Amino acid sequence: MTASSPKFRIGNGYDIHRLTPGRDLVLGGVKLIHPKGVGLDGHSDADVLVHAVMDALLGALGLGDIGKFFPPTDSKWKNADSLVLLENVQKLVKERGWRVVNVDSVVVAERPKLKNHIDSMRKNIAARIDVNVDLVGVKATTNESLGAEGREEGISSHAVVLLEKI
Repeated sequence: MTASSPKFRIGNGYDIHRLTPGRDLVLGGVKLIHPKGVGLDGHSDADVLVHAVMDALLGALGLGDIGKFFPPTDSKWKNADSLVLLENVQKLVKERGWRVVNVDSVVVAERPKLKNHIDSMRKNIAARIDVNVDLVGVKATTNESLGAEGREEGISSHAVVLLEKI
């Protein structure tokens, strides 16, 4: 590390997918049941929470977004488990000499209610990025019936990560 190299980096991630029939609803690696019987549409499992975390990690590294590493045009990633993709991103973090200090995230969805699933989501993410679960924040909020999330057309997620040079 040179004198001008930062010791810390912050990354910001965001993802949104539409709700559609015939798909599983997976958030933070947890399979949920939506009251409308819908799931998230996407090339992989469309886990917006994990996708936002991956984008935040890649952003902190200055490597772009998940579409660059797991393009929807590549059949290899069709229906892929996003937690496996997160493990691949974590390898990039380590290979470049960084470690995750903490993650904070929020899922925006009217339904289903996520309160009883937050701990499992945190554990799944923490295990894939090699940190203690107390360093992973996952919150849930509604959009008060406003926008695509409020009309239950989709679910979105925002994430921020802090990396430290090792």
